[in-house]
Amino acid sequence: MLQQMNGNEEKIRLEHEAARLFMRLYEQRFGITMRHIWHNEPARPDVSCYYDEQKLDLEIAHLYGSEVEAMHILGRELSHNTHKELLALLRTPSEHRLLTALNRLISNKAEKSYQTERVWLVIRNANPLWTRRDILQHYRQLHMPKQHPFEQIWLIGDLQGQSGILALYPSALTALEHG
Repeated sequence: MLQQMNGNEEKIRLEHEAARLFMRLYEQRFGITMRHIWHNEPARPDVSCYYDEQKLDLEIAHLYGSEVEAMHILGRELSHNTHKELLALLRTPSEHRLLTALNRLISNKAEKSYQTERVWLVIRNANPLWTRRDILQHYRQLHMPKQHPFEQIWLIGDLQGQSGILALYPSALTALEHG
């Protein structure tokens, strides 16, 4: 008999999946070893790992677009009103929704503070309507908050990581994307 995960267990599973995916893609791209992940309590970023034998914390976020889209993508049962809301969202230009959702997510995460020395924000794009290419076309229009706790901000281009990772911050890293 399959046991259904509660919301917190599912969140942790998704965060670990995203962290492992990011670490593998980062290692492939830069040849720097990232190993040993473990989950943290809320006062700390979601996941800790070793980056070239130095401790590094990762705050993990998933980019869905909206709560309604998240429910749909995660396979939740949708009420009639939720379904109508989803259809209305689909009439909004995709790139506008992408920028709005990404700006909102980064802005919300920027308000957090962590008990750690080094933290990177890793955003995993979970919306199948958006691709790494869409994000690459529009990421220069992102509004990066002046104050935030992140040394680097990365985006995994799709749920499976097939499109790779994209640096969103700092500008020295984003320059590599168009290099």
